[in-house]
Amino acid sequence: MEGLLQGPANYVPLTPISFLERAAFVYSDKVSIVFGNTRYTWRQTHERCLKLASALTRLKISRGDIVAVMAPNVPALYELHFAVPMAGATLCALNVSLDEHALTIILHRLRPKIIFVDSELVHLVSKVIHNKNDKQLQENHHDHNPLLVAIHDVSLDRQTQRVLEVPEYEQTLAMGESDFQAISPADECDPISVNFTSGSTGTPKAVAYSHRAAYLNSLGLLLRYDMGKSPVFLWTVDMFRCNGWCFTWAMAALGGVNVCIRNVSAKIIFDSIQLYKVTHLCGKPTILNMIADSPPVDQKPLPSVVDVIIAGAFPTNPLLKRVQELGFNIVYGYGMTEALGPALIRPWRSSQHHHHDDDNDHDDHNLKCREGLHNITLEAVDVKDPTTMRSVPRDGETIGEVMLRGNTLMAGYLDNLVATQKAFSGGWFRTGDVGVRHADGCIEMKDRARDVIVLGKEVISTLDKEAVLLSHPKVAEAAVVARNDVIAGQVPCAFVKLKEGRSSDPEEIIEFCAGRLQKAAMVPKTVCFGELPVNREGAEVCTERERADACP
Repeated sequence: MEGLLQGPANYVPLTPISFLERAAFVYSDKVSIVFGNTRYTWRQTHERCLKLASALTRLKISRGDIVAVMAPNVPALYELHFAVPMAGATLCALNVSLDEHALTIILHRLRPKIIFVDSELVHLVSKVIHNKNDKQLQENHHDHNPLLVAIHDVSLDRQTQRVLEVPEYEQTLAMGESDFQAISPADECDPISVNFTSGSTGTPKAVAYSHRAAYLNSLGLLLRYDMGKSPVFLWTVDMFRCNGWCFTWAMAALGGVNVCIRNVSAKIIFDSIQLYKVTHLCGKPTILNMIADSPPVDQKPLPSVVDVIIAGAFPTNPLLKRVQELGFNIVYGYGMTEALGPALIRPWRSSQHHHHDDDNDHDDHNLKCREGLHNITLEAVDVKDPTTMRSVPRDGETIGEVMLRGNTLMAGYLDNLVATQKAFSGGWFRTGDVGVRHADGCIEMKDRARDVIVLGKEVISTLDKEAVLLSHPKVAEAAVVARNDVIAGQVPCAFVKLKEGRSSDPEEIIEFCAGRLQKAAMVPKTVCFGELPVNREGAEVCTERERADACP
């Protein structure tokens, strides 16, 4: 067609920075952040982010640079989600649970020029970057180490900063000017952040998000979770996980309230709901256990229904029902770091109309685990044969790999083109998860491709076994892996962590599973008690088959 033109008038690169700029005008005097006795409005948050971006440019931060931050969910971490891209740089929020070894590996790969670090973690980070015996880290940083800036919490002891003489966050922010002109991305596909995978299936990968994907996914959240006009978001999900599932930016789009908390507990959750009229919170399923198992004295009546969005291993129905009875509305999400957090969702509803009793709880679990609704900004989701790339039949039996396609996926793996090309081969993102598709189009997740158990010609999922184990009244955590078997090839082996003060034996657990799993071959043949196998980031690793083989 003739007469059409794309230019500055009708094309502006998409970026979440625009959410904050709009919020400063539309929601100027509305509260943006609450943290103990600290309160900021959206106008103040915008000014603080501009000053911090200005300070970063004075510290020679520019396009292509990475700024890292290692802190819990405090206001500074929220502000850095805007200030760093406003300076044209890329943000990487680091897991606060990283140990010295894991942090060293990650800093090798990131090569950040500045690291903002919580005052309680300054010693750890300083030890890593000043390790003269680590030649690779020193080479990566050439003639100087990255600048450390301490994020100080007024409720904590200041001794850490005094001893190490580390500049403070507020001092750094004060260096900047509030009339700074935010730097827009030259291309909306430029990276806005880097997030590391949990490493549950191997070495953590550095996943880069584009401004475009972050912008679209943030808007998708508002529609997907029906955020309403004035949401109050309690920060129970770590901001270092997929940038808080992109809620960091989404809350600015609506001018909502961010309730920042340093630690998460049932008491803090219930108290925050009472104080601030929280409407939404999200995180791992352990939050549900925290809520359900809290003392009655902490379980204060909710002012209104609170939406809880969870992602991870699907909880048992008894747990879901207990939390729902306390006044929470539960939404289950399936996703991964590469998809900017949950990409598929399924609202959970009590299923009395299905007439399932407790003994058939695992059947209802499978029904509710089907992922039928995908992100409005996600173009497509399918279950395909990974070799032929043909869609599997909608028969609920044929297993294939779950694949995604759309505008809210990662830009790629940082400095790893081969891995990026492999993940996107065939024109789809290969999740590495296997599932089936039902006649109604719903997808039922089965397992990680590498975690399935091959029993003869049958491929067995570990997820439903774990669900049955978790429904045992004495079991706190469970993981099922394959154990090598001379006759069958592989058989299920269960790792079980019992609730505090409880005792059991393998025979009791195996008998419990036998009465709830349809096929005898699916019942775990061995049960190992103790801590579950985890990686350095604390993610459960269900592929430690050597440990399974060692079980008696």
